[in-house]
Amino acid sequence: MNIEELRDYCMAKKGVTDSFPFDDKALVFKVMNKMFCITNVENYTGFSAKCDPQRAIELREKYPHGILPGWHLNKQHWNSVRTDEGVPEDLLYELVDHSYDLIVSSLPKKVQRELAEMT
Repeated sequence: MNIEELRDYCMAKKGVTDSFPFDDKALVFKVMNKMFCITNVENYTGFSAKCDPQRAIELREKYPHGILPGWHLNKQHWNSVRTDEGVPEDLLYELVDHSYDLIVSSLPKKVQRELAEMT
C-alpha cells in the first residue's frame, strides 16, 4: 500500500475528510471530525491507526517490525503500521477499517445517525 492507495482508501469511506492540522507533513484522516488514521507525507513508511488495546498487543507480537506502538500517540490505543515490513496487504486495509469502525462506534448516536444518512 503506497500513500496514494492509503489516501484513496480512507477518502472513499463515508464522512471522511483529510487535513494537515499539526504541520505540513502529518496528513490526518478524520471521520465526522475524529481522527482515525495519520501518515507522514514527506517520509511515507506507513500509517498510524487506532486499534483495540488487546488486538494491538497481539498484532505487535505477531509483526514486531511491522506493527509498533503509535508514534507520538496513545500507545495503548494506537499502532504505527509499517507497510514495508512484512505486514500482509489485506491486513493493512483491515487495520484502516478497524480504526474507522472504532471511531464511528464511539461517536454520539446523533452523529452516527448523521453519518448513516450521508450518501
